[in-house]
Amino acid sequence: MKYFKKLEGSRLYLSPVNPEDVETYTRWINDLSVSVRLGNSREVFGLQREQVLLEDMVKEGQNFAIVRMDDDQLLGNCSLFAMDSIRRVAEVGIFLGDEDQRGQGYGTEALQLICEYGFKILNLNNIMLRVFEFNQPAIRCYEKAGFRVFGRRSQSYYMNDTYFDEIYMEMLRSDCKTTYLDAKLPRRN
Repeated sequence: MKYFKKLEGSRLYLSPVNPEDVETYTRWINDLSVSVRLGNSREVFGLQREQVLLEDMVKEGQNFAIVRMDDDQLLGNCSLFAMDSIRRVAEVGIFLGDEDQRGQGYGTEALQLICEYGFKILNLNNIMLRVFEFNQPAIRCYEKAGFRVFGRRSQSYYMNDTYFDEIYMEMLRSDCKTTYLDAKLPRRN
């Protein structure tokens, strides 16, 4: 078995990242439609570099492959990082690799799953993300998942003779409305 259902949603599940997917991830991260949105379009990722990154992701942190439920197809990944258990905060990152998988609600569901996990299992209270202003489809996805804008860093991304703002969004524990994990978690009677 290549993937393991750590967190299950309605159409997808989050699994530990599998380093055997190195060729798929290398193809995705070198695709400008992915790397421009992530802010690393100037980076060149070969198989060896990506292999090291994937192996590091497997060893530490909260890093998940996003896998479609009905056919176990890898769609992308998402991670909680920069976690501070004292302040109960973290950041989240996500991407869907193939353009034809975007705009179908997979990103929203994956974010809802990982945030619910962050709030209910990891005891976080605030999860934030960063997105560039030109990435309007991602912003709509994040808003559908329950994130709201709380700030911006002006003209912080320069590309193609244009400056773009970096938008900061957050979700609080009290904003999390999803119940994917409730059936598997104990409750006091």
